[in-house]
Parts: sequence; structure tokens; C-alpha cells
Amino acid sequence: MDNGKVEWPNSLWAAATPEGPALPALEGHVEADVVIIGGGFTGLSTALHLREAGIDVVVVEAMEPGWGASGRNNGQVIPTLSRPDPDDIVKQHGAAGERFVALLRDSASILFDLVRRYQISAEAEQAGWVQPVHSPGRIKIAERRVRQWSKLGADVEILSREQTRAMLGSDAWYGGFWNKTGGHINPLALARGLARVVLAQGGRIFARSPVASYARQGDRWIVTTANGTISARALVLASNAYTGEFSKTLSPAIASEVMPVLSWQMATQPLSDAARKTIIPGRQSMSDTHGELYFARYDARNRLVTGGNVIGPGDKAANLRTMVAARLQRLWPEIGEVKFDYVWNGYVGMTTDFMPRIHRLGPIAFGWTGCNGRAVALSIALGGELAKAVQGVPERDLALPFTEPVAIPAHGLMRLVAPLMLMVYRRRDAKERV
Repeated sequence: MDNGKVEWPNSLWAAATPEGPALPALEGHVEADVVIIGGGFTGLSTALHLREAGIDVVVVEAMEPGWGASGRNNGQVIPTLSRPDPDDIVKQHGAAGERFVALLRDSASILFDLVRRYQISAEAEQAGWVQPVHSPGRIKIAERRVRQWSKLGADVEILSREQTRAMLGSDAWYGGFWNKTGGHINPLALARGLARVVLAQGGRIFARSPVASYARQGDRWIVTTANGTISARALVLASNAYTGEFSKTLSPAIASEVMPVLSWQMATQPLSDAARKTIIPGRQSMSDTHGELYFARYDARNRLVTGGNVIGPGDKAANLRTMVAARLQRLWPEIGEVKFDYVWNGYVGMTTDFMPRIHRLGPIAFGWTGCNGRAVALSIALGGELAKAVQGVPERDLALPFTEPVAIPAHGLMRLVAPLMLMVYRRRDAKERV
């Protein structure tokens, strides 16, 4: 047993979540029916669905389950994409897009149902997700989304300015889009809980074993790490924004089509009972229409979990504390003095059109990337579809709109300048305040 210690970010989730299961590193040669690269939400969900079908599966993780984006995010469970609406997705992908939209519509409920079925202690609250609009003109976004999702049977509602004020406790917004199936969870607790369930169902998970490469040899996939190999009939690549972070040779094509953007999360000290009676009293999760996103939700200890972005030199965490505290006081004056106990970050995988990328990697091999800040619900749901794919379910029955990898031009340079887009978003947001 390898008991190597893995460093965790200074996050609320790492501080509040019980340790995950003890896992060995990969050493020597292992045989499996399916090998999954990545122990985040997608990899663990895929593994669980395969074990439910009685299929032998091995997960190999570079660090520990939930160490990457799956355990570092805000924990909002949102059953939509960030920019594309259902009509956009269907226009781009046709019948596969229709199936994908249906999966997306149900993705939050799929997650919460799975948590309830396996009694995973993930601080799950299905209180809904609301997207308030930050300018009068942006109410058209909410109206369009309610119209399109309503046609598909989603439990959504348009909110007036008065309803939004009552739901969120602030005059900052002009209305909004409410999806009642959304909510929030402790993402690291969900990842660690999924890992325990996979193990209990007979799956195998290797940790602290970054994959250097995978290749087809005869009728098998061979996955190679520094100290071992895995041979399997089928393969799933589920490393998302971290695909190029541990090994440049893992999958250059997928690593170059997604932009890893640093996302900062923050947790306040617990709010008082009086403050919580007016600040998001129904405990919905919230993220609005600003380009420089305003977002917040409560955790189980009544901390407000929010975040922001900052560019330039200096102590970024300190600068964020000042900036986001002022923002919260502007949105909710009754909050009083704001102090943050935790500030942490992690990568979000962004694509140029805010659409996920789902690929066939070869015979009985699949992968995806490009969460665009919406991976919590989507990745759990995609795990079920990827499990079907490696079992041979026909493509016409899968909610997987496949594409070929397309690299972002000058990917390395764009990665350096991508943070400067924050200035563009701020300028656009300022123009839309009236």
C-alpha cells in the first residue's frame, strides 16, 4: 500500500470533508474489462454505472478522487450549459443534440437521485438554482431560457424583479430564470462518497498514479504510468481541464482544445441567523448573467460560498478578499463585516463556444472535456452514457454528440492571455448596468 501524502488546497471542502478511502498506487500490471483515466465525477460515475452492470472496471487517478476540478468547484448543481441554449445545441448536433439536451434537462435530478440511492453524505440540497439578470436588457435571456426549457418539460420559471428580490434578498437584479431541480452539494464529499461506493460495488481505484499515455495494442488498450500498466478491452478518458497538467503526452489533441482557466472560490464565516433570514432565505444556489460572474450558495455550516476572479500582480487571495467582501456588502448591506475563512482555486475547462467536447478516441474508447463551469450535474449524467457506450449501446441511443478534437489556435499563447478576458467582461458588464 502506497501511503504517500497528497496536498490539498486551502478549501472549505478539504477542511470540512472526512478523509476519502485509502487507495493504493498502481504498481505492476493490471487487467480489466474497462479502464478509466481520471477519478473525478465523470470517471467515478462511469465506474459506478459499469459496476451496476457487473462489468470489471479500474479507475486510475493522478492524485486522489476529487483532487482536481471535481473537488474544488463551488458545488452548484446546474442542469444547463453556461451559454448555449437547447435550440443552439440541437441546431449544432441534430438528433444527438436532442438526446443530449434531454440528458442535460435531467442531469441535476440524476445527481440528487444517485446521492439519495446510495446515501452519500454530500450535504446535498435540491433547493433549486436561480440565474438572476443584472440589467433590464438581459431579462430576454431569462425569458428565452424559460421558453425553450419549458417546451422540453423542464421545471423552470421566469422570475419578476419583485420575485427575484424576495428569493435572493437583494435589489441588485431585474428578474431571473429559476430551475427548480438544481441545487448544491459539497463536491469533494460527493467525489469521495462516489469512490467509496465504487469500491463497495467491487470496482478498483488506483491513486497517486498519473497516466503518461494510452495506446491501442491489438484488441486491447494499454494505459501506462510511471510504475505500472493496465490492459483493458475499453477505455474512458475523464481528465477534463487537467488533461495536460500531469503529462503532456496523455492526450495532446484533447488538452489543446480546452483552455484551463483558474477559478477562485471563497467561503465566509458562518452568517448569523438574522442575516440568513433575508440573504437567499430559501438556500437556492445562484449565479447571475455578469461576464464577471456573481455567484453564491450556502454550505451546511451556513457559510456563504462565493468567489471571483482577479488579474495582475500581488497577493491574489488578499485582493480577492477585499474585492468580493465589498461586492457582498453592496449586494446585501445587512451582511455586515465580511470575513473569509477559506480561499482556494482550481481549473475550469473552457471551450471557445462554451460547448462540451465529446469524442470517440478509437475502438471502444471515449472521452470528453470542456465543462465550462457546468460540470457538476453534467459529468455525473455523462458517466451513465459513457458506461453505455463502452457496453456497445448503439450511437443512435446515446446522448453523446460526438465531434472530432479541434485545437485552439496558438493554445500556449492563448493560455497566457486568457485571464485578460476579465477586463473585457468587466467593460461589457459596466455598459449593461442601465
